[in-house]
Amino acid sequence: MADQMIKQSNVRKNLTTYFKENMGILIAFAVLYLFLAINPATTESFLTRQNMFNVLRQISTNLYLACGMTMVIILGGIDLSVGSIVALSGCVSAACVVRYGMPIPVALVIGIILGAAFGMINGLVICKTTIPPFIVTLATMDVARGLAYVYTGGSPVRVVTKKWQFIGAGYVGMIPTPVIILVIILIVTAFLMNKTRFGRHIYAVGGNVQAAHFSGISVKKVKFWVYSFSGLMAGISGVVLASRMYSGQPTAGNGAEMDAIAAVVVGGTSMSGGSGKIGGTIIGALIIGFLNNGLNLLNVNSFWQYVVKGLVILLAVFVDFLRNKNKGKK
Repeated sequence: MADQMIKQSNVRKNLTTYFKENMGILIAFAVLYLFLAINPATTESFLTRQNMFNVLRQISTNLYLACGMTMVIILGGIDLSVGSIVALSGCVSAACVVRYGMPIPVALVIGIILGAAFGMINGLVICKTTIPPFIVTLATMDVARGLAYVYTGGSPVRVVTKKWQFIGAGYVGMIPTPVIILVIILIVTAFLMNKTRFGRHIYAVGGNVQAAHFSGISVKKVKFWVYSFSGLMAGISGVVLASRMYSGQPTAGNGAEMDAIAAVVVGGTSMSGGSGKIGGTIIGALIIGFLNNGLNLLNVNSFWQYVVKGLVILLAVFVDFLRNKNKGKK
């Protein structure tokens, strides 16, 4: 009985802390949701179960990337290659089924491993050299995208079997399969960041590289595994997206890195590194997902949608700047 009361008390404390830390973005999300729910132009379509499931599917693939991106940005880095890795992983995985007749589970694993391999390349170059992560991942972004076009000849690799479609477009009961995968990934990511030595090392390196090094932390190993994890998440996102679209598309993932960065930054993770939570990233991804959905339902021109998302990111970065400025004064 006493243990149960302690557990309930801890849960209440964690929830209270979560709401306090994310109060601003929770209010922003609530306002956005209410606006779309009561707006006469969107309410009829927005609140339907089909629309909610579609938004959850889209948010899922973005959140896979955002989980890895959260670690990268807390580390003080950036990963611009994830969108291109999404395309390459999806194309190779689909081709393994169509061209080489591999079993679907094997093809999916190959696509995921390919994503992790690119992440490892990023991590290896970044931890072994002084080349900025921006430049390294910019280069691998072009390499991965180019390989996707070369491998497919610029054409989609179509897979029309129901087994292939299950992972991206299927359901388990009433819940979309990508959402179930997302829950598993979020639990694993939260555990790694909050309950392991590896997670503590990420925050330490992001906060102060030299202090982390002098305290005995292997900075190179931390960087390597963080970028490897980001590549792994991109590989998973690639095969799920290819399944949802019934094909591997060399154009898939265009701008995906920007949506992932937006979710992380809007979720309160500092671009200067050292602070951020996966809980905030979840809310950030929900805001970005519902914002995209709302703009589509309002028939806003796609060109203007880029402008709106850019302004949202700029606002989030500006808020982060003010927060860091106030910390410096204290």
